[in-house]
Amino acid sequence: MKFTKMHGCGNDYIYVNGFEEQIAPEKKPDIVRVLSDRHFGIGGDGVIFINPAEEADFEMEMYNADGSRAEMCGNGIRCVAKFVYDRGMTDAAQISVISAGKIKYLDLTVEKKNADDRGTVTKVRVNMGSPILTPSQIPVVADGEQVVNEPIWVDDKEYRMTCVSVGNPHAVIFTEGVADMKLEQIGPSFENHVRFPNRINTEFVEVHDRQTVSMRVWERGTGETLACGTGCCATAVACVLNGLTDDKITVKLLGGELQIEWDQKANLVFMTGPATTVFDGEVDIEKL
Repeated sequence: MKFTKMHGCGNDYIYVNGFEEQIAPEKKPDIVRVLSDRHFGIGGDGVIFINPAEEADFEMEMYNADGSRAEMCGNGIRCVAKFVYDRGMTDAAQISVISAGKIKYLDLTVEKKNADDRGTVTKVRVNMGSPILTPSQIPVVADGEQVVNEPIWVDDKEYRMTCVSVGNPHAVIFTEGVADMKLEQIGPSFENHVRFPNRINTEFVEVHDRQTVSMRVWERGTGETLACGTGCCATAVACVLNGLTDDKITVKLLGGELQIEWDQKANLVFMTGPATTVFDGEVDIEKL
């Protein structure tokens, strides 16, 4: 099976062209777990299959490193855009991608060496759609119409969380000293907390000023990653809901920076960031 290793701000995935590679659905979770292993496999935060789609230009079929399906990945979808454009699967600078039944619209920034050069994608702006704040739709067990600055007890300590779905569920925790937090200890306790029926992605956020925050993330099914695009979107929404920042911010991550804007009038979140190809390869999945 041919594959391409790509990353967005260090959030790395193994990409497979589903137009050419045919793998039985029931085999994918096991294959994903082996390929994602950073010691015995290729290594990555998961695997993304790029498939044909009827409702959009392409489908993103995404799996976490543990083999579980995921609904959306902001860094991953930017890399999908780069993959399909750089390989001539589309000539359009604006495309649509469906993932778990939800369509996202992407604007591609193409850099050319000269007038005759077709160019390659270096940056992508994604319309991530409207944030979901209704607890049952995130989902999170809670009373009321929204979960904003609400207490939650984890490992005998009280935190304050704001919950947002941007195609997948997030709990945003505002705190200080983010760089020194031991996420490997606290992350699993948040992920598997009883208040999150489908588990949760947890963002630990430190606000620097009205336009800048730092964030670390524990992603369900994967662990700490260097970046999380949907997590950055959820963070931006949570910042505004708590009156901490403007509606357009830069999110500083372990793997780079993303620009996020919540257009409140249109109720749409936009994410802009890089997409990078690392290498191409081939693996014998029959021997896995």
